[in-house]
Amino acid sequence: MLLGKQQILDAQDRRHEDIAVPEWGGNVRVAMMSASDRDRWEQETYGGDTPKVDDFRARFVGLCLVDEIGGRLFSDHEVAQLGTKSAAALDRVFRVAQTLNALGDAAVGELEKN
Repeated sequence: MLLGKQQILDAQDRRHEDIAVPEWGGNVRVAMMSASDRDRWEQETYGGDTPKVDDFRARFVGLCLVDEIGGRLFSDHEVAQLGTKSAAALDRVFRVAQTLNALGDAAVGELEKN
């Protein structure tokens, strides 16, 4: 069956996963980011002469943490605040976001080298 435009636009294709973050005192919802958000994150990260590694994990997680109806918890301007949180907690959330968004370990490793 071929899909029409409206069927594609109506599809609920952004999965999420709720995970425990004991350091923060509860659970968070981590979601797949939109294609537009992913493109913007990749352009910010890889688009210049030198990869942007500042707040790498916080910027990625900030695009993936959502509320119960799918709205982002952190705006672009608030992402730096995530970077001040526990590295262990942020990394736990990042790993789930990485898996949901198919960000390979090679890409992460390359940025960590820089």
